Amino acid sequence: MTLPRQPSDEEIGHAAELIRAGKLVAFPTETVYGLGANALDAGAVARIFEAKGRPASSPIIVHVADIGMARTVVAEWPASAQVLVEKFWPGPLTLVLKKQPVVPNLVTAGLATVGVRMPANRIALALIEAALVPIAAPSANRFMQLSPTRAEHVRQSLGRGVDYVLDGGACTVGIESTVLSLADDVPVLLRPGGVSRESIESVIGPISQRTEATGEAHLSPGMHPRHYSPQTPLVLVHDGQVPSSGNGAYLQLQQAPLRAVKRLIVMPASAVEYAFRLYSTLHELDAERLDWIAAEMPDDTSEWQAVRDRLRRAAGNALDVTR
Repeated sequence: MTLPRQPSDEEIGHAAELIRAGKLVAFPTETVYGLGANALDAGAVARIFEAKGRPASSPIIVHVADIGMARTVVAEWPASAQVLVEKFWPGPLTLVLKKQPVVPNLVTAGLATVGVRMPANRIALALIEAALVPIAAPSANRFMQLSPTRAEHVRQSLGRGVDYVLDGGACTVGIESTVLSLADDVPVLLRPGGVSRESIESVIGPISQRTEATGEAHLSPGMHPRHYSPQTPLVLVHDGQVPSSGNGAYLQLQQAPLRAVKRLIVMPASAVEYAFRLYSTLHELDAERLDWIAAEMPDDTSEWQAVRDRLRRAAGNALDVTR
């Protein structure tokens, strides 16, 4: 068994110095690799948007090393936030709360709220602790492209757009964090992710959901209709009805395709394992220069909500699935 790569203390220290100097550092979290900058430095954060080609309407999550650091960037800390972080931090849960003025408006798309989370990754936490500042970090890739789950994915997507890549091997969750707003009286799920809605409701009770953007400034990252997309066209299918022409690959869950395909990939029946493999599989298929990738949509159940969300956005179709 090959152990994941662990950067040295010197590498982490160098990356932290770059963060403090206003540079961009790609680093691993348990979800995907992030493109990090000092969250309190508006000029450094602007470089994130430039490197990614990211619109200013999409806010950036602020990563912290502990609850104390989180409370330096948020203006209010409701009881529900404390209960949730005690249960799910460090981990793939982002909480959206009213922000402190110290957080630049560019980080929050001009909104009065900020998304904050504590990643469950030793390297990420060591970097934030060494940098001595919270780190703003969206996924380390060009906007709307596949999120990176390995350092090589970052290099392929951003090239010289990043000052340093802190290589920590493969990410263990494989898709982005859940984003939950606690800014109003009723908690609102803005993006499904590594912590399920069911798990959240088991701790704080019923929540509502709003996963599509309704205004110019998005309440959460990941709300664009097209997002997380491979270069190869992705189509969503039922009952093996894959495209009839061209060479393609089929991500199978339930049935074998009715037409021949170049590649047949049997994906895990577990939603957690499927999420772990999704982006890495799509990165591999992108390299094969296929005409299309077809993916069987999982069942519409709570455990598959995050995977279904990523597949729908990757196909550029947030509402309907090709039948």
